[in-house]
Amino acid sequence: MNFQRILTLATNVFAETIRDRVLYLIGLYAIALLAGAQMLPQLAAGTGDKILLDFGLNIMSFLGLIITIFVGTNLINKEVDKKTMLVLISKPIARWELIVGKHWGLSFVLAILVFAMTIIYLLVLWLKQVPFELGSLLLASLFLFLQLALITAVAIFFGVFTSSLLATLLTFAIYLMGHFTRDLLEFGEISESPGLQNLAQGLYLILPDLARLDLKNQAVYGIEALPQASTLATNVAYGIVYVILLLAIASWIFARREF
Repeated sequence: MNFQRILTLATNVFAETIRDRVLYLIGLYAIALLAGAQMLPQLAAGTGDKILLDFGLNIMSFLGLIITIFVGTNLINKEVDKKTMLVLISKPIARWELIVGKHWGLSFVLAILVFAMTIIYLLVLWLKQVPFELGSLLLASLFLFLQLALITAVAIFFGVFTSSLLATLLTFAIYLMGHFTRDLLEFGEISESPGLQNLAQGLYLILPDLARLDLKNQAVYGIEALPQASTLATNVAYGIVYVILLLAIASWIFARREF
């Protein structure tokens, strides 16, 4: 493993993504949050604080998802379309290093995006004198980053063997299904059909359980509403292992692709 080559690839992805002006979304987030802070208390008297807490985290998640899907699914296909992939694979770079470098590069961008939006979020809450628990909101932001890193791996996985459009649709579908895998499992358990039960269990094992990495709803109620530390640690490990498996499979597929 050559970490220097991976970091170089990641730096190139980071710089290229920044040049695409994706960080303008930070300004968009600030505008949306300030507008929400002005209007929500008027629309929901008595519950405006809770709604603003929810609104800030959900907009943060939505903007991060947009970047993750539309940039992540193009990381490989863009190199193919521009014919630069032939140059990359002719260099002493393993194809798995290219996959990992792409993932790290976009993950760095997402880390900055989530960090900046979190700072803006906390600042607006402070200015509007909305009571909040710092620890729970920071944990929610950290888990949001991990969730986006996992979706990035999904986007790259589909991007190595499908078109950008199809990869985008599939990644978005996985994101939606990943939030309902537990419901799907429960549906299979109450079903009287063994075939449906097996299908539900199989999908639960294959699809990412994104609910593990989603603390938005609990975080607004404070640290006591979050899962126990052991559960949080297990969920972090789950997310990291899932990312590694996806990148490993994507690397295996990519290594067999002809250009």
